[in-house]
This record gives sequence, C-alpha cells and structure tokens, in this order.
Amino acid sequence: MAVAELYTQYNRVWIPDPEEVWKSAEIAKDYRVGDKVLRLLLEDGTELDYSVNTESLPPLRNPDILVGENDLTALSYLHEPAVLHNLRIRFAESKLIYTYSGIILVAMNPYKQLPIYGDAIIHAYSGQNMGDMDPHIFAVAEEAYKQMARNNRNQSIIVSGESGAGKTVSARYAMRYFATVSKSGSNAHVEDKVLASNPITEAVGNAKTTRNDNSSRFGKYTEISFDEQNQIIGANMRTYLLEKSRVVFQSENERNYHIFYQLCASAQQSEFKHLKLGSAEEFNYTRMGGNTVIEGVNDRAEMVETQKTFTLLGFKEDFQMDVFKILAAILHLGNVQITAVGNERSSVSEDDSHLKVFCELLGLESGRVAQWLCNRKIVTSSETVVKPMTRPQAVNARDALAKKIYAHLFDFIVERINQALQFSGKQHTFIGVLDIYGFETFDVNSFEQFCINYANEKLQQQFNMHVFKLEQEEYMKEDIPWTLIDFYDNQPVIDLIEAKMGILELLDEECLLPHGTDENWLQKLYNNFVNRNPLFEKPRMSNTSFVIQHFADKVEYKCEGFLEKNRDTVYDMLVEILRASKFHLCANFFQENPTPPSPFGSMITVKSAKQVIKPNSKHFRTTVGSKFRSSLYLLMETLNATTPHYVRCIKPNDEKLPFEFDSKRIVQQLRACGVLETIRISAQSYPSRWTYIEFYSRYGILMTKQELSFSDKKEVCKVVLHRLIQDSNQYQFGKTKIFFRAGQVAYLEKLRLDKLRQSCVMVQKHMRGWLQRKKFLRERRAALIIQQYFRGQQTVRKAITAVALKEAWAAIIIQKHCRGYLVRSLYQLIRMATITMQAYTRGFLARRRYRKMLEEHKAVILQKYARAWLARRRFQSIRRFVLNIQLTYRVQRLQKKLEDQNKENHGLVEKLTSLAALRAGDVEKIQKLEAELEKAATHRRNYEEKGKRYRDAVEEKLAKLQKHNSELETQKEQIQLKLQEKTEELKEKMDNLTKQLFDDVQKEERQRMLLEKSFELKTQDYEKQIQSLKEEIKALKDEKMQLQHLVEEEHLTSDGLKAEVARLSKQVKTISEFEKEIELLQAQKIDVEKHVQSQKREMREKMSEITKQLLESYDIEDVRSRLSVEDLEHLNEDGELWFAYEGLKKATRVLESHFQSQKDCYEKEIEALNFKVVHLSQEINHLQKLFREENDINESIRHEVTRLTSENMMIPDFKQQISELEKQKQDLEIRLNEQAEKMKGKLEELSNQLHRSQEEEGTQRKALEAQNEIHTKEKEKLIDKIQEMQEASDHLKKQFETESEVKCNFRQEASRLTLENRDLEEELDMKDRVIKKLQDQVKTLSKTIGKDLKPRGVVVNMIPGLPAHILFMCVRYADSLNDANMLKSLMNSTINGIKQVVKEHLEDFEMLSFWLSNTCHFLNCLKQYSGEEEFMKHNSPQQNKNCLNNFDLSEYRQILSDVAIRIYHQFIIIMEKNIQPIIVPGMLEYESLQGISGLKPTGFRKRSSSIDDTDGYTMTSVLQQLSYFYTTMCQNGLDPELVRQAVKQLFFLIGAVTLNSLFLRKDMCSCRKGMQIRCNISYLEEWLKDKNLQNSLAKETLEPLSQAAWLLQVKKTTDSDAKEIYERCTSLSAVQIIKILNSYTPIDDFEKRVTPSFVRKVQALLNSREDSSQLMLDTKYLFQVTFPFTPSPHALEMIQIPSSFKLGFLNRL
Repeated sequence: MAVAELYTQYNRVWIPDPEEVWKSAEIAKDYRVGDKVLRLLLEDGTELDYSVNTESLPPLRNPDILVGENDLTALSYLHEPAVLHNLRIRFAESKLIYTYSGIILVAMNPYKQLPIYGDAIIHAYSGQNMGDMDPHIFAVAEEAYKQMARNNRNQSIIVSGESGAGKTVSARYAMRYFATVSKSGSNAHVEDKVLASNPITEAVGNAKTTRNDNSSRFGKYTEISFDEQNQIIGANMRTYLLEKSRVVFQSENERNYHIFYQLCASAQQSEFKHLKLGSAEEFNYTRMGGNTVIEGVNDRAEMVETQKTFTLLGFKEDFQMDVFKILAAILHLGNVQITAVGNERSSVSEDDSHLKVFCELLGLESGRVAQWLCNRKIVTSSETVVKPMTRPQAVNARDALAKKIYAHLFDFIVERINQALQFSGKQHTFIGVLDIYGFETFDVNSFEQFCINYANEKLQQQFNMHVFKLEQEEYMKEDIPWTLIDFYDNQPVIDLIEAKMGILELLDEECLLPHGTDENWLQKLYNNFVNRNPLFEKPRMSNTSFVIQHFADKVEYKCEGFLEKNRDTVYDMLVEILRASKFHLCANFFQENPTPPSPFGSMITVKSAKQVIKPNSKHFRTTVGSKFRSSLYLLMETLNATTPHYVRCIKPNDEKLPFEFDSKRIVQQLRACGVLETIRISAQSYPSRWTYIEFYSRYGILMTKQELSFSDKKEVCKVVLHRLIQDSNQYQFGKTKIFFRAGQVAYLEKLRLDKLRQSCVMVQKHMRGWLQRKKFLRERRAALIIQQYFRGQQTVRKAITAVALKEAWAAIIIQKHCRGYLVRSLYQLIRMATITMQAYTRGFLARRRYRKMLEEHKAVILQKYARAWLARRRFQSIRRFVLNIQLTYRVQRLQKKLEDQNKENHGLVEKLTSLAALRAGDVEKIQKLEAELEKAATHRRNYEEKGKRYRDAVEEKLAKLQKHNSELETQKEQIQLKLQEKTEELKEKMDNLTKQLFDDVQKEERQRMLLEKSFELKTQDYEKQIQSLKEEIKALKDEKMQLQHLVEEEHLTSDGLKAEVARLSKQVKTISEFEKEIELLQAQKIDVEKHVQSQKREMREKMSEITKQLLESYDIEDVRSRLSVEDLEHLNEDGELWFAYEGLKKATRVLESHFQSQKDCYEKEIEALNFKVVHLSQEINHLQKLFREENDINESIRHEVTRLTSENMMIPDFKQQISELEKQKQDLEIRLNEQAEKMKGKLEELSNQLHRSQEEEGTQRKALEAQNEIHTKEKEKLIDKIQEMQEASDHLKKQFETESEVKCNFRQEASRLTLENRDLEEELDMKDRVIKKLQDQVKTLSKTIGKDLKPRGVVVNMIPGLPAHILFMCVRYADSLNDANMLKSLMNSTINGIKQVVKEHLEDFEMLSFWLSNTCHFLNCLKQYSGEEEFMKHNSPQQNKNCLNNFDLSEYRQILSDVAIRIYHQFIIIMEKNIQPIIVPGMLEYESLQGISGLKPTGFRKRSSSIDDTDGYTMTSVLQQLSYFYTTMCQNGLDPELVRQAVKQLFFLIGAVTLNSLFLRKDMCSCRKGMQIRCNISYLEEWLKDKNLQNSLAKETLEPLSQAAWLLQVKKTTDSDAKEIYERCTSLSAVQIIKILNSYTPIDDFEKRVTPSFVRKVQALLNSREDSSQLMLDTKYLFQVTFPFTPSPHALEMIQIPSSFKLGFLNRL
C-alpha cells in the first residue's frame, strides 16, 4: 500500500522540536495527496497546521506495542525519532541501559551502580543464544566466545564512545566475562593477571576530565589468548596515542594521571619518604586543574590497590620503586624554577631543591641539567653552536622532557605487563577487546582530536563494510534477490587524510623542514584542497583553522601546535644527559639502539629536536602521525581478520545524573557512532523480518477459516499476505523468513488491532445481550411467582369455611391418638427385645471379662515364676560372666607376673653365665700369676746361690793372686825393665777395654729403651683388644634383649590363644542353654496348640447356645402376626431389630476371623521356632567343631605353660649362683688391680737400678769385669721380664679364648631360642593365614556388595538396603569374635569401597541413589544396634539381642556420615545438571495454555522461539524428569525424609532458574506469561500432591516465582495496587520487584504499560525494607541436609542372602 495512505486520522507522527529534538503529534484529519498542510494535535492539546509536501512527510510513530523493544531493528518505522524514543522508554522509564541495534550493542551510561554484573548474571548468560536474553555486554561477550569455540575463528569486540560514556567499564566487564567462563585448570591464575592489568593501565593512563572522572587518555587493544580447550592462557596489549600533554598541562576541573595523586597521597608512608614528595597541591603538574580530589575516591586506598595488582602480575618491590622514582622525578622536574635573564636568556639555579631531588632520583649531574635546560646545541656542517633559550623556550623544553620520560615509562609498563601475561604454549585463538576513543569535537580541536577522528573514520569504514556484508549474506541465505543498497562510504575522507599528498603527508613534509611552521603547512592545505575537495573547507572568519567533513559531523581544527606535536622533540643534550644516567631504568629509556620493544607496545619513540648531520638521515625520521597511521593500519588488518562485535557507549547527559535522558546529546552521539547509519541501511531494504511460525502465531487472527484449514503454515502465510497487502513489492518470501518493507508491520498491527476491536465489540454485544436476557428472565420469573402467590391467597380465602376447619381439626386429633397408640405398642415391643438382647450380651461380656481376669491372674502368677526363674538364670549367667572375667583378669595378672619372672630369669641366667665365664677366666689368671710368682721366687733363689758361689771363687782367686804377687815381687826387681815396657802396653789395652765397655753400656741402654717402647705398644694393643671384647659383650647383650622381646611376643600370642579358649569355653556353656531353650519352646508350642483348640471348642459351643436362646425366646411369626403392615414397614425403615440380628452374626464372624488369625499367628510362630531350632542346631555343630579345634590349641598351650613353670622353678637357684659369682668377680678384680700395681713398682725399680748403674760406671772402672757380670745379670733379668710380659699376653689371649667360648655359648642359646621362635612363628603364620583368609573374604564381600551390585538388580523383589544389612551382619560377626583387626579391616574396606564406587560413577544417578540409600541404611544399622538407649527405643527384643557388645563404632559412624553427605551433594549436582536445561524451556517458554500468548517482532537478534515445540522441552518434560528422579529414589529405598529434602532442593532450583531467566528476559514479562507460569506452578503442586510430598516444604521454595507470576498479572495503576504489591510480594526483594515492574511489556494494545510514577510509588513503599540488593537468586545454594534415624524393621536372622550375590562363604551367627 502507498505510504500516504498511512497518514490517517488518529495515527501519530514525529515533528522536529528545538528542545526535545523530536516530539509526538496525532493526526487530526486524514491526509490526501496534494495537501499542503497536515492538521496535527499536539500532546498538550494544541492544534497545529504542519506544512508538508509529498516528498517530506513527517515520520510516522510506531504503535505502542512495538515501543521499548530489545532490538531497534524490530521497529516497523526505522528512523531517528523512533530510535530516540525507544531508547528513552528503555533507559528513562524501564531503567534498561542496553539495547541492540542490529549487530551493535548500544550501552547507555547510567551513572549509578547496578546489580547486573555479578557472577550469577554471568552464569545466566553463559551458553545462551544472543537473542534469548535481554541485551547485555555479557551477551555480546558470550556470542564472541561461542563463535570462537564453534568456528575456531578469532573475534574482536570494538568498544567505542566519547569520554565518559563508559567504554573502559564495558571493556573491563567483557574481559571479566571471559575470565569467569573460561577458567583454566592451571595454578597460574592467568585470568586474575589479565584482569589485574586493567587497574595498572588505568592508574598510568586514565585521568579526571570535565566529562569523566576516569577517562582513558589512550587507546587500547587487548588480545586474550585461548588454547584448544578454550581456556585463557595469556594476553597481549597494544596502546595507541597516549595523551602526553596531560602530564604538563590540565584544563580547569581536570586532573593529571591518577598515579601522580596516588603517590602524593602516600608520600608520608615510610617506603615513599625517600622520594621527598608532598601533597598534590605542592606540584605544578598536579595542581593546574584546581581541584586535586575526586569525590568518593580515596587516592591512598587506590595506591594500595595499584601495588597489589603490581604484585599479582609478578612485579617485585624493586621494580615498583623504580617506577615510583621516575614518577616522583617528573613531579620534581615540573617544580624546577626557570628564571628569565634579559629577553633572550634564562637560567636555572643549581641550588634548586627540586632540581637536586630530580637529579638524585635519576642519577644525573645537576650542573649539566641546569645548563642544558636553558641552552641548546646547534650542529652544522662547519661548527657547533650553543644557543641560549628564552624562559618560555626553556619551560617548553622542560615540559617536553617530562612528557618524553612519561611516555617511555608508560610504554615500559605496558611492555612489562605483556611480558607478565606471556604464555609458553601455542595460541589457538584469541578475542580482542578494543577500548578506543570515539568521535570527538570540542570548541578547540587540535592534533589529538584529528588523530582520534581519523581512527574513527577507519573504524566506521570497517563497520559499514561489515554491516553491508551481513545484509548481503542474509539475503543470499534466504534466496531473496539482492539489490544494491546505497550506504555512506567514507573512503574520500580517509583519502583526504592519508592518501599521497594528503593532510598527514603534507604535515610530515613540513616537519622535515628546519624552519617549518604551522602557518606554512596550513597554507599548503588551503592551496591543495580548498575548492578542489568538497570535504575540506576554509572557515570564513579564521585563517588559522581548517574544516573537515567527517562521517559524523563537520569539525574545525586549529593548526597551532600540529607540527610540534607531530615532531615530538626533545633536545639532544638533554637526551645525552639522561642516557648517561646512573639510574639504569632511565638510561635504558634513552639508548640509541634500545632492545627491540614488544610488538604490542606504543609506537612512539624518542628523537632529538634537530637532525644530526648524517647521510640520508631524513629517511629514517618518523613522525607521530606516520607512526599512528602505521599502527592503525596494523589494527585494521587485525580487525578485518577477525569477526567483529560492536559496542557503542552513549553518554546520556553531561551532568553525570543517573538515568537522565538528554535528547540533544544522545542524538549527537548516535549520529557519530554509526547507529543511525545501521538503521538507515536496514530501512532501505527489508528491515522487518519474521519467521513463518512467528507470523502465523501473531497474525492468525487475520486468517479465515478456509486459510486456517491448510496444513502447511508457510502456504497459509503467503495466501494471507497476498490478501492483506496488494503490493507484492512490500514484502519478500525467504526460506525461513518473511521480509517486510518499512511500515508494513505497523500496517499489519493496525489490521490486527482493528480485528481485535471488532472481535471485542462482537463479544461485548453478545455478552451484554446475554446479560440483559438473563435479567429479563429473572424479573419475569419473579413476577410469575408473585402472581402465583397472590392468586392462591385469593382462592384460599374464597374456599375455606368454619365447618371444614372443624372437621379437619377433628380428623387430625383422631389420627394423632391412633398413631400414638401404634407407635407406643411398637416401641414397647422393640424395647423388650432390646432389653432382652442387652441382658444376654451384658452377661456374655461379664463372663468373658471374668474369664479374661482369671486368665490374666494365672498369667501373672506364671509370669512371676517365669520372670523369677529368668532373673535367677540371668543372675547366674552374670555371676558366671563376672567370675570368668575375674578369672581371666587373675590369669592375665599371673601371666604378667610369669612374664616378669621369665624376663628376670632370662636376665639372671645371662648374668650368671657371663659371671661364671668371667670367674673361670679370673681363676685361671690367678693360678697362672701364682705359678709365675713361684717361678720367680725359685729363680731368685738360684741367682742368690750362684752369686755366693761366684764370690767364693773370686775370693779364692784373690788369695792365689796375692800369693802369686808375693812371689812375683821377689822377681820384680829382676824384670823391672820388662814391666815398664809391658805397663805401657797394658795402659793402651786398658784404654781400649774401657772404650769397649762404654760402648757396650750405651748399646744396652738403647736396647732397654727399645724394649720399653715395645712394651708400651703391646700394652696399647692389649687395651684395644680388651675394648673390642667389651664391644662384643655389648652386642651380645643387645642380642639378649632382642631374644627377650621375642619371648614377650610369644607370651602375648599365648595370651590371645588363652582368650580364644576362654571364649570357646563360654560358647560351649551356652550350647547347653540353647538346647534347654529349644526344649522349652517346643513344650510351649504344644501347650499353645492345645490351648487354641480348647478355646475354639468353647467359643463354638457358646455361640450355638446364644443363637438357640435367641431363637427360642422369640416367635418371629407371632410378632409378625401382631404387627400391622404399616408397623412392619415402619420397622423395616428403622431396621433396629434386624440391625441387631445382623450385628450378632457379624460378631460371630469377627470372633471366628479373630481365632483364625490367632491360629495363623501361632502357626507362624511355630514355623519361626522350628527355623530357630534348625538354625541353633547348625550353630551348635559349628561351635562343636570350633571347640574341637580350640581343644587341640589348648593342649599345646598347657604344655607350653608347664614348660615355662618348670623353668620358673630354677629361678631362685640361679639367683644364688649369680650373687656368688658376682662376689667372686669383685675379689678377682681387686687381686688383678693389686698385681698390676706390683708390676708397675717392679718396672720402676728396674729403671732406677739402670740409672744408678750408669752413674756408678764412671767411679768403678777398676771393677769392670765385676760390673760386666752384673750387667749380664741385669740383661738376663730384663729378658726374664720380657718373657713374663709375653706370658701375660698369652694369658690375655687365653682370656680372649674364654670370652669367645662364652660368646659361642650365647650363640648356642640364641640358636635354641630362634628354634623356639620358629615354632612360634609357624603358629603365627597359621593365624596370619586365617586372618588373610578372613580379609580376602571381607574384600570379596565389599567387592560383591560395593562394585558388582547394580541398583536395578538389587532393588527388584528385595528389601531396601539389603547390602547395608549384609555389611552390618559381617560387622556383628567381627564384634561377636571380639576381633578388632577384623572389624577395622571390614569397616575400612567397606568405606573405601563405597568411595571408590562413587568415584567411578560420579555421573550415574541411579548408582549414586543406590549407594546413598545403602550408606544411610548402614549408618542407621550401626546406630540401631549400637547399644545406645536413644537408638534402641523402637527395637524388638530380638533386635536388642543383636546389639554390638565389644566395640564402639561412633568414630566410623561419623566417617560414614561424612561420606553420605559427599554422596548426597554429588547426587544433587547430577540431578541439577540433568534438569537444568529443561527448566527454562519447560517453565518459561512453553505455552501450557495454548493460544493465549502472541509473539512480537524480535529484530536482528532472533531469539530461539518455542512455538514450534515439536523437538523442544515442555512442562511434561520437567514433570517426567522429576518423576524419574522420584521413582529411582523410592526403588533404591532412599529414606522418605531424604527424598523430601532432595525434592525441596530441586524445586528451589526450578524456581530460582526460572525467576533469574525472567529477570533477564523483558519479552517474558507480560500478563499472559504470568498466567503460563502460574499454570506451570500448579502442575508442580499437583505433582507434589500426587507423590504425597506436600509436607516437604518444596512448595514454599516456589513462592518467589509464584509472587512474580502474580505481580505480572495484577493491576498496576492505583495507590491501592501499589500497597497490595508491597504487602503480597514478601518473598521478592525490592530490587526484584522494581526490575519486574520496569521490564513489564504489554503484548497487545489493550494492555497498559507500568507508568514511572507507579514504579516510584512502589519503590517508596519498599524503601522501608532491609533486604538483599542482589537481583539474581543463588542457584548454587544448597539447603542443609540432615540424615534422619530410621530403625530397620527387618530382623537380621530373617534376612536371606540371594545366591546371585555369590557370598556362600558367609556363615550366620
């Protein structure tokens, strides 16, 4: 249809407005083609004649049903006012900050913290399709992550917008989403490091501006790298165009970068005192803006946070302090005072305190810095000139140096962050997040704005191409003819900037010139582009500016400063000074050949102010503009290689007010960010797109019966559209969608609304007619009744007379007396019969009561004697038990005494043997020493006799010589001459002899010394041998101790055997008791049978007598003859006698059934007793076998005991021998000491004698011969002494031999004991084999019960918890044996087996349910049979007999309880995992009430519709899943209380997931959806009722969802409605209620939106509440689980183990 036809009365249009940009008006008169004026009615009621022509009609307003859509492309009329109005409704009224515009997410800055970014929201969006949920930054991030994982293609998220629009926050939330949903399994915490990079870059790159308190002053592209498992492994960052000028200059109400203020706020801390900082007001670079504080921001706390993030990224404190040093140096540099010296010079004082601190921090020479801050060096080809600078030039040089240092520091920090985020593995894919400045236009625009707008031109071009490509792909996919769409191409603007001889190239060329100026460059621009390029203009009123027509708007740029900023210069000498810095970090910044920077670092490097004269140097000079162009080119290459996703951040107002909508500012930004361009491209083709299912559901009301009868919905849609829209060019049919031109959906909505209006009128007509007819019929019926009564009254008055009244009265009196007589006679008859029956029945009851009392009296007497007998027997058994315990205790004490005596005996025996050996050795030593003494005495006597003989001989010789001398004297004179000659010869001979004698004495002295040394060495050897012997003795003692320990272990084993013998003897004693009990039970059985038979006979006789008496006492025929027919009928009506008779018959039947049941019970008891008899006989046989085996063991133990007692008899004799030997040993030791002292004295005497002989040799030369003889004697004595020492050594050898003999004896004893140990070890091995056999059986038992059992195989036809009962019976068996090791092994293997099964079947719901049930049953059995009173209240007497007697298993109960809790949690997790995907489709999307909801258009982001639910989940799916869980739990015998807790947890999950999804889906917040949810809740309540789970409190967990459904349906207009909402919605928080009210979306025009004033009323009422500020419910919340104690009703002796379990090795107790 023609567009002009839509301009009819009551339709609404948009007209321009200077304040609101666009305002709405209603058409007051139909428009006809050719009219010059359009009659309009404004919203304030004024009329307006709006001048129009055919080509410029005002844009039509969308129907209210389409306003507030999630996607702007869903609007029927796509134009600027529609977009603006839709954003206003969503942002200002519904408080929704996100809206889709095709592929763009429009994000409005709310200037308020919103509860929509928690982890619960992240998990809600994770895995969802983009159109299923409300628009959100998380939805865009999820779409990027999903496409990356699905297509293995890199993705990019481009976040743009002007300062203060929220770009940084949006980028941060996107990165946080990736970090949360892609948690890596490593311990490196890469996600935390990626997120930690944001605070650091914000601290050094963000600042407060007039538009934003945290404005990013640089562009940033962060690549987040993922591995093949789509987990984060690292990240890289690129930065663009840092605003360096902010370091040295800030406008009013602006600040420098945050890091400076953080440092100044922390200046007083000890770690920063060496930086010599103060408050921010003290430094020029931080106080220019005037205000150094941001409201609500604590700079000191932010500094702590910055340091934490530095540490998290692995930056040590030294690195942090280096960074802070450079920052402090920059602040001090800004405070350096430069004074003017004349007009052409300036100077800096070397004593400047800030200069000194600057040089101290950076390790510079203050004199050189002061000199070259005020001078510059000019190098020419011939000379070098130093030129002084004026004060402004020096200030500029100082500021340029500060900017350069900060730029290098910023690049260095970014590079180190990239190094910290590096990864060792291979990058599989990545997602890039681009946080870049949007289009900017200010009052004064400079080089920075030029570069920013140039970058936005490139991004807009890429965006246009991408949108164009997506449109083309959509058309091709749907097989719709593609027609070329005209869209804005900004390539001419890009060519103007970056092409050859473009603006940037001319700027670089001017920068190369030594005397280039901004004015010269601007003149070149004028010459090249004015009147030649339509996109370039010269302002009329300025010669220092130029204008460029950008895609968003015209921008006027001031040329001042372009060249300086493009050059980015610092003078050479300052660079050289910094290059020579002693501070390594500063020196590295200014190296000529620095290390290659990170490829993701900044593109700006340092160059000197003037070129150094080098060949071709200008070819290597790179400007800021050219570097920015190259980096932008790399960025565009990266973006083109990825799939882009766009986020456009909008600043709603400049005052930073929450949820304030400034239409002018927003329209300006929408034009600049490309949103309206997307809308325009979409509007040129077919903007509205519906699937066939959606169209059929929405517009089925416009179809005829004939059309609805077709089965093919697609053909129905085509036929309907051909009928409704005649112009086929207004729509196209695709494969899955119908494409509409702009306005056609609004036309269809108008037709639908008209149809609904007509239908409503028809329904109202018929309804009102029916009501009027109903009212008429009611009034007519009332009139007839009135007439009837009136006429009846008249006839009565005419017909009735006095005679008739009297006759009637007399007849009534006669009837009264007659009927009274009849009734009294009947009453008396019945009364007599009743009294008679009562008499007999009361007599019968009295006699029965008497017999019962008599029987009870007799039973009491019998019980008295029986209980007395039982008490006596119990006392005797307790007494026997106590005696046995006393005996065992005494035996144990005696055994301990025996062990102590044995230990003492063994010790004494060993001591005795050792002392005996020592005594024998000492005796032999003494005997040998006595023999030696005797020999020495005989030798002495011999020597004395020889001396006497020698003296006598010498005296004789002297006498002969005297005689001879006298003879010779006579001859002396004769031979005097001869004597003189001979005397000379003799003198010579004597001299020779003396010499010989002296030599002989010296030789003897040397030999003596050698002998003394050899003696000392031998004594040392002997001492060593003695020491070694002592060590051997110690080793023997150790062996002895080991043997004692072995003997003790043998005693322990013998004690165990004795304990077993005692236990078996007790069991043998109980055998006789069991036989007696069996005989008693058999006798009782015979008596009971006889008693039952006699009672039966008596009852039958009594019943026959009673019936005979009743029949004889009354003659029925006589009674019948006396009664009239009416009396009989009356009797039959009342039925009292017959009821009494039937009661007697029933009583007889009850008594017969009672006696029959008693008979059956007695028979069952007899069968049970027979079974017990058989079972007891089997146990008796088993015990007899065990008793025979234990008798053999007892005999061996008795032999061992007799042997030990015989050994103990020898103990006193051994003690006496040991004491005697000790005494002898002490005497021998005393004698040995005395002999040793004597030997020492003799040796001393010998040495003294030798010394004396040496002294006498000089004086007694004459008696040399005699002395020689004496010396020979002394030699002989020494030889004798040596022989004596040799004999002593032989004696020591003999002593050693005796010690070795003792050792051999010890070894023999040890071998004997080892043989005994072997015997004991063989016995222990036998026991170990038995224990191992039992352990193997336990393992097979746990394996059979734990791993091999399948739930489905066990639960069929078996009692619940059968494996648990079997396990407990095994525990009871171990307890009865009093075997702690066996019990410990059984419990540990059982618990470990359960854990292993659960670990192997973590995902198997049935297996988890089965083992949760059995673990609880096992735990209950341990409690029930623990012997504790609180758990034995419900036990039968037989169950009490089965209680554990020897062990307390409370510790194992606690362990089992922990295991059960772990299984329960895994059990809940598996149930939640299975049901969670079904909840939202079944509870929220599925239409339980068919046909009441209608779909609305959803735009580009199509949600997954649930209309065609052939393969989707329904409410039935939810109920089927719940039923499956319930039946599985019941089949596995899970405790009912535990089932209720599990169902409660599931219902909480269903309610929480459904409610959370409702909060995040505006399209679901409607009245009709509330009805659907309420219907689905009723299905869940019916399910609970059907399963008898009403008391599980599961219904209460759905209360928040139920209240949300009620809130959607209730009326929301008046104050009373607000109060009712406040009172009813107690389970919903204030945030949740406001969210639902703001999200409420009408489906049809008949529904009304919730007005903002009503929302404010409700909010005012809710302000008094103190509830949570969280929007989402915690779906991970778990209710506390309690395991109820439910005693088992099954008797252990009645439990049968199926043969399929293969547990034949188990034996019953």
